[in-house]
Amino acid sequence: MKQITLKAPFSVQGKGLHTGKVIKAEFLPAQDNYGFKMQRVDLEGEPIIDALAENVVSTTRGTVIAKGDVSVSTIEHALAALYAAGIDNCLVRLDGPEMPILDGSAKVYCENIAEVGVVEQKADKDFYLVKQKIEVTDEATGASIVVLPDSDFSIDVMVQYDSPVLNNQFASLDKMEDFPAEISACRTFVFVREIEPLVKGNLIKGGDLENAVVIYDSNIEKTELDRLADLMGVPHKNVDKFGYIQEIPLVAENEPARHKLMDVIGDLALIGRPLKGKVIATRPGHSINTTFAKKIRREIKRQDIQAPVYDPNKEPIMDNNTIRELLPHRYPFLLVDKIIEKGENYIVGVKNITANEPFFTGHFPQEPVLPGVLQIEAMAQTGGLLVLSTVDDPEHYSTYFMKIDNVKFRQKVVPGDTLIFHLSFMTELRRGCAVMKGYAFVGEKIVSECEFMAQIIKNK
Repeated sequence: MKQITLKAPFSVQGKGLHTGKVIKAEFLPAQDNYGFKMQRVDLEGEPIIDALAENVVSTTRGTVIAKGDVSVSTIEHALAALYAAGIDNCLVRLDGPEMPILDGSAKVYCENIAEVGVVEQKADKDFYLVKQKIEVTDEATGASIVVLPDSDFSIDVMVQYDSPVLNNQFASLDKMEDFPAEISACRTFVFVREIEPLVKGNLIKGGDLENAVVIYDSNIEKTELDRLADLMGVPHKNVDKFGYIQEIPLVAENEPARHKLMDVIGDLALIGRPLKGKVIATRPGHSINTTFAKKIRREIKRQDIQAPVYDPNKEPIMDNNTIRELLPHRYPFLLVDKIIEKGENYIVGVKNITANEPFFTGHFPQEPVLPGVLQIEAMAQTGGLLVLSTVDDPEHYSTYFMKIDNVKFRQKVVPGDTLIFHLSFMTELRRGCAVMKGYAFVGEKIVSECEFMAQIIKNK
């Protein structure tokens, strides 16, 4: 799958939820591997902030990212719409400190994305694959996020409040294609009893009965309701029973739970990669959402590439016989057993290490260790198969080393290990020369890596 960006720019304008200021947000296409970025065009130098979890500085009634003294808040609805559309790269230019709240949902963003369309780019999507259970919990609030391995992205959300109006609700999304119809129109919500503390906290200056679901669930005198209305700058409203008192009826019976689901997706976009896994969120909020995203970001920064998924039961793309037709190497120097995955710009190969390897006789008799130079050679052979896939009649060509750089050995490789090689082009193939980055894994750990240049030459 290829990365995606917008086909054309679009813009939205409206007041900010917390500042009440009218703000314009312009969404622009961006180049491969750009990610999501927010730019404050109202400030000197027009600073840009990466929309990544490590830049989150606050989660009070919205997600806030910052770089130094520059911040952008309430970004979750826009990010959810971009993420659900499969968009990987986008620059958002803002003339204020927060995203417009619009109607309190992601609907307008989704409609604009559908109108301008999206376009595929050259780079491959870089998924974060959940390979084992990941969990974060907050004992103080009872909130938790559990993510389980799955072949695609799906999410279940459960909310619980001490309220006779909004008690327990559940929402789920099995396919991202359903986000615009099922989730995008679900609005943010607030309890009437929360309004005064929020106003005193210098928040929700732009909130009203048209951009939020408002829940009345505890007895409040008419005079007190009128005072709260005056604080918010909204018309007085007569309320004679518990329930929802916003101007526009609920778009779904479980609209609050669906909106929380939207918030989780928007905050997970801060991982910087699309996620493949089953998300189960209980009593989620921006704090627990971004805590989870930060946990994944730490893993990504620790190891910038995940180990490829290896299913030994799956039929290989190239078996040993096919490889022997393409590579001139033979015993004892053919060091790749099979190819299990290949795209336009990358390839994944496998080498099973046994105690019968001939080099273990002298390296070392009492403690057999695979020589590092042979790990690099095995990577190069795997990369050679990637390069050969770019030409017609590949059996008539060979690839040769020209340069090796930035070699690192992190862990020894011994009999019984299965080496997984991931090779990818760092630049486009030019004049028969390929620059590649290679990683070798045992399990989930990188054992060696290097960059090298190879040349493809037609055999005489």
